[in-house]
Amino acid sequence: MYWDVVEVRAESDCTLWVRFADGVSGTVRVQPEDCSGVLAPLRDPVIFRQAYVEHGAVSWPGGLDWAPESLYREVVRGVRRAGD
Repeated sequence: MYWDVVEVRAESDCTLWVRFADGVSGTVRVQPEDCSGVLAPLRDPVIFRQAYVEHGAVSWPGGLDWAPESLYREVVRGVRRAGD
């Protein structure tokens, strides 16, 4: 799918830079309130920085992942804001 993640880089301050299959790229800031329940381990910067791509999704050790279509919406929204 066009929203499949093909590259991810964990940056400082809980920010992910992602590039999608269709060439769209940008950053997403992960808010602490987004990291609850099963995603609580992502509050640990050491774990957060271990982000990698698996099957088109941003993933972390322990079976954590972030749906690529959700990330895509966030990046496109941010790109539109920046380019107003």
